[in-house]
Amino acid sequence: MAIQLKTLWIWTARLFALGVVLAFAGAIAVTVYVIRVSADLPTYEALENYQPPVMSRVHAGDGKLIAEYAREHRVFVPRDAIPDYIIQAFISAEDKNFYNHNGLDVRGIARAILANIKNKIQGRRLEGASTLTQQVAENFLLSTDQQFSAKVRKMVIAVRMEKVFTKDKILELYLNEIYLGNRSYGVAAAALNYFGKPLDELSLAQIAYLAALPKGPANYDPVRKKARAVARRNWVLGRMAVNGYVTEDMAAAARDEDLVVTNRLSGATYLAAEYFVEEVRRKVFTMYGEDQLYDGGLSIRTTLDTRLQLAARNALRAGLEEYDSRHGYRGPLAHLETLDDWSSALAEIKSIPDVDPAWVMAVVLDTTSEAARIGLVSGRIAQIPLSALEWARKPRPEAKLGPKIKTPSDVLKSGDVVYVEAIKDTDSDYNLRQPPNVNGAIMAMDPHTGRVLALVGGYSFQQSQFDRVVQARRQIGSAFKPFVYAAALDLGYTPASLVLDAPFIADGGGNTRFYKPGNYAEGKFYGLSTLRLGIEKSRNVMTVRLAQQIGMEPIVDIGVRTGIYDSLEPVLAMALGAGESTPWRMIGAYASIVNGGKKIVPTILDRVQDRNGKTIYRYDERDCPDCNVPAWGDYGQMEPALPETRPQVLDPVTAYQITSIMEGVVQRGTATRLRAVGKPLGGKTGTTNDYKDAWFLGFSPDLVVGVYVGFDNPATLGRGEAGGRVAAPIARDFLIDALKDAPNVPFRIPEGVRLVRVNGRTGELARPGEPGSILEAFRPGTEPMRSEQGVRLSIGRGQAGDEDDQTDEEEDDLGGLY
Repeated sequence: MAIQLKTLWIWTARLFALGVVLAFAGAIAVTVYVIRVSADLPTYEALENYQPPVMSRVHAGDGKLIAEYAREHRVFVPRDAIPDYIIQAFISAEDKNFYNHNGLDVRGIARAILANIKNKIQGRRLEGASTLTQQVAENFLLSTDQQFSAKVRKMVIAVRMEKVFTKDKILELYLNEIYLGNRSYGVAAAALNYFGKPLDELSLAQIAYLAALPKGPANYDPVRKKARAVARRNWVLGRMAVNGYVTEDMAAAARDEDLVVTNRLSGATYLAAEYFVEEVRRKVFTMYGEDQLYDGGLSIRTTLDTRLQLAARNALRAGLEEYDSRHGYRGPLAHLETLDDWSSALAEIKSIPDVDPAWVMAVVLDTTSEAARIGLVSGRIAQIPLSALEWARKPRPEAKLGPKIKTPSDVLKSGDVVYVEAIKDTDSDYNLRQPPNVNGAIMAMDPHTGRVLALVGGYSFQQSQFDRVVQARRQIGSAFKPFVYAAALDLGYTPASLVLDAPFIADGGGNTRFYKPGNYAEGKFYGLSTLRLGIEKSRNVMTVRLAQQIGMEPIVDIGVRTGIYDSLEPVLAMALGAGESTPWRMIGAYASIVNGGKKIVPTILDRVQDRNGKTIYRYDERDCPDCNVPAWGDYGQMEPALPETRPQVLDPVTAYQITSIMEGVVQRGTATRLRAVGKPLGGKTGTTNDYKDAWFLGFSPDLVVGVYVGFDNPATLGRGEAGGRVAAPIARDFLIDALKDAPNVPFRIPEGVRLVRVNGRTGELARPGEPGSILEAFRPGTEPMRSEQGVRLSIGRGQAGDEDDQTDEEEDDLGGLY
């Protein structure tokens, strides 16, 4: 018996020793394994310095959010700014023992091990027992892998985090890191993207829904899987009540609330800003790079005025559609071979992106002599009357039109799928519509600061991302003439100086033997005409003659100095705008005319701040110590004086003389359509050879606007489709809206200008009460005298020739090269 006990003791001792050795070896093995799999994990210092990627946000000048740039849409919110209910909801849903563990929930791990034995046997995905700390660790690992090694790595990081961070800091990281669907990383971004609210405005039901999402946002989609989403939300509310965070009554009231989400960054204002925010993206990307743009949490304050932007987009789209309707109907969107179940077939046809929201698709069912009967996508039956089809003639080459429409069958056939728009004040009558294939651009800017207030680079950003404001280099035509005449005024000419408008042939330069410009009215010339009439009526021949008189060197200089061109070939055709430029540059140059001759470089950015609120870019870098005084002082205190840093590129008197002449363009010349605005305006139209490009550039005392219209692949707009007919109405419609609340103030007159009443046609001194007289701007000593006209003539003395009314009509015949 003693021997047996001794033997048992020996074997027990041996087994114990073996167990100790195995345990020690196991501990060493586990330690080695943990060290190996965690060798590349973040250090304590890395954890302390960790900053999650944060999206950059773009605001308009009026404070409205217009865009976000991000790989992960996240708005970082510090713990102190997160309402307690949000923290309590996530703890209840994800980790009720959060405040009682060191990063690992041992009981949860034991439960998961037992469950995973069964899952492993059945081939199911392994479960986790992750705490909130471990879920934050997944973001450091950039992995949601459920394999054992990954779980060990997350456990190691979780333990490290608990040593480095306080519980509140871990919560802050978690609530700003967690992906909650709908492009949302973190609770602040989710609150905005799902409900359009900041965190402190969320209801209890909305908070509970956000807390339901970490288990799988796609499983609880508020639209596609609403019932499941509501059930999960209600479960979270129940857990909050069990844990004592809310009362049962509060939870019950929240359960009764409907789950309704919003579509943020949508609607007309957002769509209108698409070209603008893309230019902002390109600019900031160039300045700071991809990582800062998408992950740096930049706060970008832009110059955009959202009211003017929407007005600009509406005016441009309406103008392009109006032009398009003058040039016929290009055919149906699609064609149905059979009208069996036409409603279902119509619903399956893909719509063109970003068409007018008032347009709907319809299919032609049949036609009569008076109307085309149509079926709408809603299933309703309506008609397009013959009167609504009169514009829909067949297009022919060179922007010409086919025969007039006599019956609806001349345009439409049974099965044609078209866009239609309801005619106002009718029950079932519709107009035929089509998206234009012509395009254009409009931009408005403060001429004194260069702040771009509106920028629309085309009919639709969704249809074409090409920004015609910045990227379209096109001939500018007569829009360049004011700068030719400004060069002459700088050389001693006056607005009343006479230049001969008569047939003209000059050396073409280079390989071209002769250059022979022509006026809008072919073969017609107007004799001696004042410089004012040369711009007001957009006279081509006298402009080229003037350029020959003063030489191309000062014209090239003024074109480069004002920023229209980087360089310009000194040939006479360039005086009529044969050189190419962009609306962006042209609008900047026109600002120099109305602001007294100061050079302006347009800007779309006011300020950029980093994620910590530090300003890293400011457009206006002038120092202004007196701008930050704590309070306004005694009566009579002067406003702060800012240094003038804008270069002077035009003489102030010359700039005003051109401004005054361009007022005449609106009152009596090629842009009379803008008189409907009812405000002091100046401007100039422009059209290039064969009517390929149509321009209008103009201004009020405090706003400059430019419009360009043309085909992306240059082609004629059609005979008579000049700048005054195509581009000027777009500017008019925009300015009516933009200036409706603006004061009716005149243009500013600089020192050194003398206003003299003269005959508006001849430039001679006007007699008292003389019809057609105007106030003309002269430098003192250059005004006409009663005894002798004193005006500078290009050729001897003479009277201004008879003129045609060329209102709203002009063309730049850049050709005539032989």
